[in-house]
Amino acid sequence: MHKTWILGLIGALALTTSTFADAQGTTLLEQMSSAVAELAEKAKPATVSIKCTSCALDGEYQNPFDMFGDDFFKRFFGPQFPQGQQQQISGGSGFLVSSDGYIVTNYHVIKNATQVSVTLDDGREFTATVKGSDERTDLAVVKIDVDGLPFFHFGDSDHLRAGDLVFALGNPFGLEGTITKGIVSAKGRQDLGIATYEDFIQTDAPINPGNSGGPLINVRGEVIGVNTAIFSRSGGYMGIGLAIPSKMVQPVIDQIMNNGSVKRAYLGIMMQPIDKELGDALNINKTDGILVSDVVKGSPADKAGLQQGDIIVQCNGKPVKNVTKFRNEIGMMSPGQSVQLKVMRCGKPKTLTVELGCQNDGEVMKADLTHKLGIELENLTPEWAAKLGYPSDVNGIVISKVKPGSPAAMAGLRPTFLITGVAVDWNNQKPVKNIAEFDAALQELGDKKYIILIVRQQNYQRYYTIKLN
Repeated sequence: MHKTWILGLIGALALTTSTFADAQGTTLLEQMSSAVAELAEKAKPATVSIKCTSCALDGEYQNPFDMFGDDFFKRFFGPQFPQGQQQQISGGSGFLVSSDGYIVTNYHVIKNATQVSVTLDDGREFTATVKGSDERTDLAVVKIDVDGLPFFHFGDSDHLRAGDLVFALGNPFGLEGTITKGIVSAKGRQDLGIATYEDFIQTDAPINPGNSGGPLINVRGEVIGVNTAIFSRSGGYMGIGLAIPSKMVQPVIDQIMNNGSVKRAYLGIMMQPIDKELGDALNINKTDGILVSDVVKGSPADKAGLQQGDIIVQCNGKPVKNVTKFRNEIGMMSPGQSVQLKVMRCGKPKTLTVELGCQNDGEVMKADLTHKLGIELENLTPEWAAKLGYPSDVNGIVISKVKPGSPAAMAGLRPTFLITGVAVDWNNQKPVKNIAEFDAALQELGDKKYIILIVRQQNYQRYYTIKLN
């Protein structure tokens, strides 16, 4: 009797505890659900749909209902229609950053648009004016003439951690006012060939065609990124989305809103990473820092005394370990700003102060083209010539690195190939003996869709045609 009573009491307590736990769990889920719903209610009114009209020529028409055309890093636009001039309608997303109608989106959303219209979450539609854009970060600002609008504030993307909850807003496949949830998968994704300056946040928050230009927000409703691209082999969501971090977005859009354009700082050097092989060859025990492979004559770096062969190990007291990150940091600074560089020269430390200049169109074009080609270059030194077996009378620049999957790689270029000239056109073929002459030849290309390199491989020389995306 006593034993039966004890067992009954234990069963009752277990049932009560289980019921209480279920109730507690349900309450927590309800609280979480309510918090996300409130976040969506606050965020959606500041997210907009963008529709662009433009004229497409020579097969560049894109299907507005299938906003992808590539198999790799997908921009939110679509496959080509037949040749001939046609009206192109494309779409994307954006978000308000001021109460008087300033909207941030991607550059590729409004690229070549002859008319831009913005639809708010409440259904009102306005014609927008493009206030400025920056192709090198894939950002743009448009404006509508209306006041009293809800808008987003920016959060600090530097404080993000892998695993943090994030939410993507936008208009996937034209379905307006959509929000999806995920986490930060990784930070600092670079060298993807999407933009000149890259430092992407990777997220698994579902992002689909039409989300491009929309905000990626944290749990406080702050914008910590601009949705820009996805990795997909099917044209749809596959768990890898990429967003431009807010720390890169803010200085760019501030310049556009205040000045209508973006001016970047300029150092004036060619750089390359120090891998183990190069470190061993130079008798460097560790591979921290980046190697200065060339210094542009008359540049801020040249005036400050930076030399070819210097190894930059610190910038403003912080370690320098990555070429792309260092280039991004310099590019995000203001012209006229001074930076302190610690370099190793012949094994001895040296500190230099450089007053940064301002990139001009020629310098930007050279940086863009080299990046788009996917190659790194070095002058043909006697050491390189001896290593590659070239006689002393051979001139050119050595391809030291080719990025896999890049236009240069697809064209067949490989490391150790020697670029001896650039064919601006058939009647204007420029021989190049060093990187400076190569840069000068690139400036004559203008807006050509192709670049023709004259390349030598041992005793053979041939033309390589590379299409620029």
